[in-house]
Amino acid sequence: MSEDSEDAKAAAARRSLALLNAQADAVRAELAGLRRDLAKAKDELSGLRSSQLLEVSTELVQAAVHADSVAQTAVSSLDELARSTQYDELTGAPTRALMFDRLETAIAMAGRRATRVGVIFLDLDYFKQINDSLGHTVGDRVLQLATRRLEASVRESDSVSRHGGDEFVVLLAEMAKASDAAAVAQKILDSLAAPAQVGAHTLSLSGSLGISVYPEDGADPMTLIDCADAAMYRAKKAGPGRYAFCSEIVEKDGLDPELRAPAEATSHAGKRPDSALAEHEARLRELLEANKHLVSAAQSAQKLQASAENAHHRQINFVAMAAHALRTPLSAIRLAAATLRHPKADHTVRAAQSAVIQRQTAHMARLIDDLIDGSRVGAGEFRLQRSTLDLRLIVAEAVDACRHAIDAKRQRLRVELAPGPTAVHGDPERLTQVFSNLLNNASRRTPQHGDIVLAMVAGADQVAISVAHEGVGIAPEALPHIFDLFTLDTNMPLDESGLGIGLAVVHELITAHGGSVTASSDGDDRGTEFVVRLPSAPMPVQVSAPG
Repeated sequence: MSEDSEDAKAAAARRSLALLNAQADAVRAELAGLRRDLAKAKDELSGLRSSQLLEVSTELVQAAVHADSVAQTAVSSLDELARSTQYDELTGAPTRALMFDRLETAIAMAGRRATRVGVIFLDLDYFKQINDSLGHTVGDRVLQLATRRLEASVRESDSVSRHGGDEFVVLLAEMAKASDAAAVAQKILDSLAAPAQVGAHTLSLSGSLGISVYPEDGADPMTLIDCADAAMYRAKKAGPGRYAFCSEIVEKDGLDPELRAPAEATSHAGKRPDSALAEHEARLRELLEANKHLVSAAQSAQKLQASAENAHHRQINFVAMAAHALRTPLSAIRLAAATLRHPKADHTVRAAQSAVIQRQTAHMARLIDDLIDGSRVGAGEFRLQRSTLDLRLIVAEAVDACRHAIDAKRQRLRVELAPGPTAVHGDPERLTQVFSNLLNNASRRTPQHGDIVLAMVAGADQVAISVAHEGVGIAPEALPHIFDLFTLDTNMPLDESGLGIGLAVVHELITAHGGSVTASSDGDDRGTEFVVRLPSAPMPVQVSAPG
């Protein structure tokens, strides 16, 4: 091989190597470009995720703030409603319903401490003349003045309420002896009599007072107030600016009888002539008969008034309970919203607080659903979508819905389903609600590790389902009202007692299905059993298609 041929081959090899190096440089450049594009894409993706997360977080904060505002408005409205039902709009004094509540508390405390409670019933003298001659504006200011002077005459632990019109009730929460009430009554009369400027008029007020004392004159608010009211009328008959006791117990306390209203004067006429005696006896019989009807009407009116006041009192308690129940999730929402606004809150924290807001919003939604169901009770507004269904499946769904609450307290739930037909004609959603309410009620009243038993028995024409539990029971006097709306469970802590709606809804729905529900309990700490009875229905026959 010649030298020129070798040189040519070396030159060709160098050219090939240079070409390969150029191609390798091009590949390296392309790879570098791809790396730059990949890094840029990662940065853009990261920025997009951050932007999206920030946008979602901002929307979540706005939703939380809106929920906070809506819930706060609801709580404020409930607070305002509670205030308007508990305090007189004109005088600012407690209303009759609130006074009954305070009087019940005072009686219970006095019973434990072996002390007395005094009730003063006051009626302003000549108030109608003030209204008629000086106008209702002056009359309203007189009522406000009388309220302030009554409040100034008693201790801070006592209460002054406007009973209605120009009548007031004063509660002396704790007294050592009955005669202590006489000193307060005299102080009230002296305070009212002091001249006062009301508009362009200088007035001195006067009142007639009746006094009753627990336990001598009664052991419940209605009896004590009625007794004091009757004593007030005796005092008014004796003249303005007097007071009288319901009974003679003050003499046992050593009080000077002259301080009381003087006894009503009596006179005895001589015998009438025989010619007028028959007419007199006939008139007397008429008066006795009229008085009998009047007493009967008064007793009926008192019963109706007591029933209305009791219902009003339960509504006041319900409003307070609903406000408390709404405040609990509201507080959690506020805290979560504040955490979301914090600049150092990372993605994990935001996700956790978002879950808190979702849970508490769902809880508030359930409370609102309960309130809506409560408004339907007694109005016949529950609409049922009926079909023939197997009650076993309904019970299973209710158990699943309540399983979390039962497991959280480590309670033992035993379900006993007897064999036999368990078909009923009903609304599956509403019947699931019935048994969920009963199981939730049982879980609330059952202690940790306690037992709950749900049993089903199928009869010839009905299916009976019982929910029994141990723990907190129901007092005998409360059993007749357990299915009443707004009946709050005083044996349970405030956070666990519910809104007084669930059992009323149970009763309404079961009645709408043509069934019945009953409750039984052996006492406060002996557990409770609820029994639901529903009419049986034949199961539809499953017809197989021909082969």
